[in-house]
Amino acid sequence: MEPITVVGMIAAFCTTSAFIPQVVQILRTGNVDGISLQMYSIFTLGVALWLGYGVVLQSSPIIISNSITLALAVSVLGLTLSKRRKNRMHALRLVADNSDIAVAPAANEELATAA
Repeated sequence: MEPITVVGMIAAFCTTSAFIPQVVQILRTGNVDGISLQMYSIFTLGVALWLGYGVVLQSSPIIISNSITLALAVSVLGLTLSKRRKNRMHALRLVADNSDIAVAPAANEELATAA
């Protein structure tokens, strides 16, 4: 294996594995407050494009690292969307259960459309 390929594989390992703590933290704590959906969406698109680029070039370091990174980035996006939806549903239920008559129908309507 060429030295430059080894450097590429080490770089790919470092940048890809950097996402693992974020996924683990979300799974462990359920906290997604600090996650930017816009950033992760743009990043995920970029990784998908890098993966396509690697496939065209038939570059193993690019293909392997971006496949794993894409899976991790999609996991962060999916977990974030799921957790935020659950949090919103919970908050809406609290509002519907604890509000006066004038507010509760609006919260119940939003609950029905969000489900």
